[in-house]
This record gives sequence, C-alpha cells and structure tokens, in this order.
Amino acid sequence: MSAASSHIERLPRSLQFTLALGTVALALYPVMGLDSTGYYTQMLTQMMILAIFAMSLDLLQGVTGMVSLGHAAFFGLAGYALAFLTPDSGPVSLWWSLPLAAAGAGLAALIIGFFVVRTHGIYFIMVTMAFAQMIFYLFFDNRSLGGSDGIYVYFKPSTALGPLTGGEELFNLDNRITFFYFTLAVLLIVYAFLRRLLFSPFGRTLAGIRVNEHRMRAMGYGTMWYKLTAFTLAGTLAGVAGYLWAAQTGFVNPELMGFHLSAHAIMMVILGGMGNFAGAIIGAFAFEYLLHVFKDMTKHWQLLMGGFIVLIVIFAPKGLLGLGQALHDRFLGASTPPVEGNGSSEAANETTQGGGRV
Repeated sequence: MSAASSHIERLPRSLQFTLALGTVALALYPVMGLDSTGYYTQMLTQMMILAIFAMSLDLLQGVTGMVSLGHAAFFGLAGYALAFLTPDSGPVSLWWSLPLAAAGAGLAALIIGFFVVRTHGIYFIMVTMAFAQMIFYLFFDNRSLGGSDGIYVYFKPSTALGPLTGGEELFNLDNRITFFYFTLAVLLIVYAFLRRLLFSPFGRTLAGIRVNEHRMRAMGYGTMWYKLTAFTLAGTLAGVAGYLWAAQTGFVNPELMGFHLSAHAIMMVILGGMGNFAGAIIGAFAFEYLLHVFKDMTKHWQLLMGGFIVLIVIFAPKGLLGLGQALHDRFLGASTPPVEGNGSSEAANETTQGGGRV
C-alpha cells in the first residue's frame, strides 16, 4: 500500500455521526453519576490531553509525512514552563501562562525544526530523537531544573481576570469535573482548528509534500518552509497538551520528554488512523484503554500491546477509523466519498488551485 493510500481524510456520514455520539457520551459522563470516586473522570481527562498531543503529532506524521521520535520534548518543555511559572505562594494565571508555555514549546520547535526539516526519512527520525535526548538529559542531569526527581506544581492555574471579575475565578480548575470540561473544550478547539487547516491551501500543500515532495518543489513551493511551519505549529500544540498534563497531574519530570512518550504518540496515531485528526483522538483513547487492560492482565503487557499494534498495521493499515469505514462500506453498501490526497497527482493539484505558494 502506498504512503498516500494509507491515509484517510474523509469519513462516511454515518461514521461521522457515530463519532459525534461518542463525543456527546464523553461530555455527559461526568454528570451521569457513574464515577463516585472521580478516578475514571481523571483518567478520561488524561486521555483527552494525550489526544491533543497525538493530534499535534498527526499534523507532522499523518498530514506532512514526517515521523518524529522527539515530539515529546515539546510536551515536556511546556509542562516544565508551568512548573517554573507557578510561584510557591499561589497559582499562576491561566490566561497568560498557557500561551507563554505553548509559545515557548513552539519556539523550541522552531529552533530545532530549522535543522531537522533539512533531513529526510530515517535521518529525520534519528535527528529529532537526538535533539529530544539532549533536552531530556539537560533536565535530567541539572538539579536547578529539577533533576531526575522532577518538580511539583502545587497549584492549578487561576482563571481570575483581575478587576474584571473582582478577583474571583471564572471557573475553578481544582474541581476535577471543571478541569474535565475545560480539557474537552480545548480538545474540540484544537480539533476544529486542525481540520480547518487540513483543507486550507496550506494544509493541501502539506499533503502534497507528503505524497511527492520532489514534485511540489518542482512546482515552485518552498517545501522546507512549509515543513518548518508545520513542525513549529505541531510543537506549539504539543506544548498545550504538556501544559494541561502538568496542571492536571501536578508533577513534571524528564520522562515527559523521553523517547517512550514519543513512541507512544506514534502508536496512537497509527492505531487510530493517520491523516484524520479524529483518528488521533480515537487512537489515544484506544491505546490508553488497552494499556490499562493489558497491565491488569499480565506484567508482560508490552508483548500484548506490541502484538495488537502489529495486527492493526497488517490487517487495518488505515487504523481503527479505516477499519470502521471498511465495515461501513461492506455492510451498509454505501459508496465512500473519495479520499483527498489519495493519489500523488490529486494532492499536488489541489495546491495549485488553492494557492499558498512561497
């Protein structure tokens, strides 16, 4: 199967409706009284945060065709930014700390991306991992940055707007249900933004780069600058996820920047289906759920998870979303809308019609 045909961008309406119902069910879960201890509400919140992280990676891997093993570095940097910005005496304001932490992660992605987007294939993978390991050991070996023990975040960010709210908070993130809905709102905003971006001239150019970068360059597109922009944007969105993770867990350590978290994000994207950001969300939820199930079954859960991923890659190369689409076509007999970017000519031709040259 070609790199183009292994991606899925459009889904049948029935599958879209099913995903919408799933979103509604997720939104209603905290108020249904099914979780008296709050454990599953917190677990779902973490899944949503990882879904944001997976979507940011899908912009690189699924849309642009750049597989990064260092994406967790930006996730961890934003988490550390919140830890350093939060004073010991009280919470920091959400309204400026979140943009600042995300911008810091984006700046790091811009600097690193300036070097790594010049490479391709296995070299890109190894260089991104090398930069991430450098950042990992910078924090791991430096006591002033928390060292291997990490740093606690004792206060969740404040939502007060100063004189505009009389010093009162608009909503209290210390409440796990409130934090759940705030995270859900961020998840939906990021998803809507990325879906809009995907079908913009910029997004179609990225899809063209994934399918055939040489042709895009021959058509006059500055592919390096497009890839650098995508790399920076993906790092910024990973920073948003890292900030929320630190705010929810109240703790950051160098493991948030490690190779394993980047590898987990790659598996989430593959499991859900590349090229469709809903697939990244489904992949994050499915991966984390299976992780908990397999860990409860055996201490050798890595074997079960690895075997499951292998089966998905072999029998459902388009991930769970692609599997759902195949079942839809088979049992409902409905014709599937053509997938954008499903051939080397289509994605590239869309860019000439949509503009966006450099």
